[in-house]
Amino acid sequence: MHLNRRTLLKLGIAATSGVGAPALAAQETQTAKERPASSPGYVGVLVDTTLCIGCRKCEEACNRRNHLPRTAESFSDRDVLRSFRRPSETAFTVVNQFPGRPSPDQAGLPQTYCKVQCMHCLYPSCVSACIVGALTKSADGAVVYNPTICIGCRYCQVACPFEIPAYEFHVALTPRVRKCEFCADQAKGTGADPACAASCPTEALVFGRRADLVAMAKDRLKRRPDRYVSHLYGETEVGGTSWLYLTGRPVREVGLLDLPDTPPPKLTEAIQHGIFEYGIIPVAFFGLLAGIMWRNHRKHPDDTPHAGEEHDTPSAHTPEGGGK
Repeated sequence: MHLNRRTLLKLGIAATSGVGAPALAAQETQTAKERPASSPGYVGVLVDTTLCIGCRKCEEACNRRNHLPRTAESFSDRDVLRSFRRPSETAFTVVNQFPGRPSPDQAGLPQTYCKVQCMHCLYPSCVSACIVGALTKSADGAVVYNPTICIGCRYCQVACPFEIPAYEFHVALTPRVRKCEFCADQAKGTGADPACAASCPTEALVFGRRADLVAMAKDRLKRRPDRYVSHLYGETEVGGTSWLYLTGRPVREVGLLDLPDTPPPKLTEAIQHGIFEYGIIPVAFFGLLAGIMWRNHRKHPDDTPHAGEEHDTPSAHTPEGGGK
């Protein structure tokens, strides 16, 4: 590869143009560290697994509300609870069954049930990973999806610490990322509960302002230390989530992941923004070009024109007068 100054200039312009837009976007976007941990307007759901009876009413309500494909088995069929399930592109929430009583004071109940769905993180890794902004966090805290600008990169699937986003692999032309969106369009401006919480017959799911739910959960922990593990799951995990869990057993025993408090975007965004802020990419690019030119010059020292010579000087092997 032979580079002269004109080629180098062209490549340099292209490189600086390519990194200019991301650099500007990085400056205009708040990092996870700078964003507020919560907002008075954020809503959430408190899940009390000691009250869940595994009725699957939440699954049915979610299915109907989101116009998802009907399942082969009835939602009253509890045999499906025998197999561990994860949310999918056709089921935004699922209830799983675990052997053993829900809490120490519930000796008469042989099974524990736990619902799982998108956690709507306060610092959503999926939003941070999406390179086109198809995933955004709304004013009420819900993480919502815009399929019209999604390019199907599925970075959100890789980034999610809860392994939630699913993809419509069976849809050839217009596949979408699918997950719970907190019934965002239904609840917007109306104060309506999400479909799952509204359908729960035992009030194992309580919808409200996240700050109020945290206070409610801590009050339950204080009043009933014999029933609950002394930890509110989701209060601090990965920076906090809008879905909060009270459990009577260690979280791993009810299918919840044991995750650190630090949100992943704090690390990834700090690295990304640091690269653009300090110009590491253009510096590295020009350094690479300089190295290539130096290497080519050492290999072909006679190709470099001497001072005062024109680039189109005839070859020394060409006879004067054009060979005539």
